[in-house]
Amino acid sequence: MNPTRRADRAPLPPNTTLEAWLDHLAAERGLARNSVVAYRRDLEALSFQLKGRALVSAGQDDLLLALRRMRTAGRSPRSVARWLVAVRGFFGWLAREGTIDENPAARLEPPKVWKALPKVLDGSDVERLLEAPDRVDPRGARDAAMLEVLYATGLRASELVGLRLRDLRLDAGYLSCVGKGSKERVVPLGAEANAALSAYLASGREALLAGKRSESVFVGRAGSPLTRQGFWKLIKAHGRRAGIRASLSPHVVRHSFATHLLENGADLRVVQMLLGHADISTTQIYTHVNRERLKRLYRDFHPRA
Repeated sequence: MNPTRRADRAPLPPNTTLEAWLDHLAAERGLARNSVVAYRRDLEALSFQLKGRALVSAGQDDLLLALRRMRTAGRSPRSVARWLVAVRGFFGWLAREGTIDENPAARLEPPKVWKALPKVLDGSDVERLLEAPDRVDPRGARDAAMLEVLYATGLRASELVGLRLRDLRLDAGYLSCVGKGSKERVVPLGAEANAALSAYLASGREALLAGKRSESVFVGRAGSPLTRQGFWKLIKAHGRRAGIRASLSPHVVRHSFATHLLENGADLRVVQMLLGHADISTTQIYTHVNRERLKRLYRDFHPRA
């Protein structure tokens, strides 16, 4: 019987340890409801496999068996990786609380989640993209500010369009944003992004508002907040104008931000904090990007490659 298929399961008895951990995630770590529901589902799958044994009794062999069954059942690498994050988090919490002696999931290796490495722009493409908007025009000033801020901070598109005036501290050179799980983080702004944002706020934004009032930093021509879909369209348009052949999206610029930081010696933990990743395993994909780029450069330029 497949323990990962919910339809095959009988109702589970209450598990007070699991409930306590889920309450901890929601109340103390501020995890979003959907994430808590997903973690509950993943741990219930393991509980079903244990056939009446308590979750705290699970050992490494139980977890390896669950992994083998999920792979045999055709679960995607991303789904298996998420399950492993939940299991690691639960048993890590039990270990820290002193309920168990050690985390049986600590040595389990996650599957490769990315079938293809994320697309990344090189430095010259980034420069062309940032120079594409007409900064004299109000909309161009807005677009230039958005692109500069995106590349300077690595914000998600939703975080970028969701910025409010109160989130900006241009005098101190940083901004704050609310990311996944309603977690707030502070991200530094570079000099170029700060200057572009200041120029847009000084004149372009007021022209777009046309007398209306708004707390949103980035607004459309009618004074309404710019949407994520609207930003996606404008970044594609500026990419075409800049002659960038690669498929372009806000996430590609976010990937480029992280990769270029690591290429220039940034610590992986720092990049994790800047991106707002809850787990460093998510950030580690960019180390693979770095290695692949180095291999490609070697093949292209070494005379005996």
